[in-house]
Amino acid sequence: MEKKILAAALLSAIATGVSAQSNVTIYGVLDVGISREDNGSAAGSVWRMDNGILSGSRLGFKGSEDLGGGLKANFVLENGYSVDAGTLGNGGRLFGRQANVGLSGSFGEVKLGRQYNSLYKVIDAFEPFETGLAGDASRLINTYGTRMDNAISYALPKLNGVFGEVVYAFGEVPGDMSAARQTGLNAGYRGGPLAVALAYHNQANATGTDNAKTTLLAGTYDAGLAKAHLMYGVNKGTGTLDTRDALIGVTVPVASGTVIADYIRKSDKFRANADADQVAVGYVHPLSKRTTLYTSYAHMSNEAAAAYNVAAAGRSGKLFNVGVRHRF
Repeated sequence: MEKKILAAALLSAIATGVSAQSNVTIYGVLDVGISREDNGSAAGSVWRMDNGILSGSRLGFKGSEDLGGGLKANFVLENGYSVDAGTLGNGGRLFGRQANVGLSGSFGEVKLGRQYNSLYKVIDAFEPFETGLAGDASRLINTYGTRMDNAISYALPKLNGVFGEVVYAFGEVPGDMSAARQTGLNAGYRGGPLAVALAYHNQANATGTDNAKTTLLAGTYDAGLAKAHLMYGVNKGTGTLDTRDALIGVTVPVASGTVIADYIRKSDKFRANADADQVAVGYVHPLSKRTTLYTSYAHMSNEAAAAYNVAAAGRSGKLFNVGVRHRF
């Protein structure tokens, strides 16, 4: 009850501030659909109502203050929630999707707080399914939890299509600066039909004895009639992590909608018979600028020692969904 009262008070306070400031924006997404999943369980497949299939449902507040001389103060507070059950998402956090504040100007932008990691930003921007629907690349490609707490980031100013970012997240383990910390960066170029990016992420475990590292190269080429997507990633760890990720995909405008498809292959160089792949196809149809219908299907295949998104190693998985997303 105390948490509910606190949440209501915070939202009320924010709403009061919004009414007095023209540079604050309230925005949101409601996304819900029906899914059928067969993950190889002995109990059989399951039909369910799922939240955030195409895009995570959210309620957000963002704004900026002009400080003069081209300098601005910026903030984002973004809550994740489930439309199907009306509950908080992101482990029950009030602003679990994003919560950060920073400064921007001709030098670029610095942000402090909970934010997306640099690797996830590249995967989300370059894969056909945009980390949504049944073909979501994060079902096979590691995104390291998508977001980071206690993070400070610096992004380059936009210049002739070139972009870049570095980020550091404090592990906050007493007596050990390296334990649980995360570092990352990305850099790339967008110009005309071509876009390319290189991303890197390094995450230490809670004791600082193991580091998982991913280096990923991604690119797209828009030929008008279709857009090609390519990715290749190398994952290494101090212990047993040694895998490769490869993705090839396509986005094709069809009438007023878009057909999307991709193939992802994960190869395990450390373990035998532990490879996996996923084939996915989807269709997104906008009814308006704010409302979109969608459907998608993915098939996951695991070798004998692999168990990605299935109930037990060596089994195959199937996921189908159809739903609606509304933005406001």
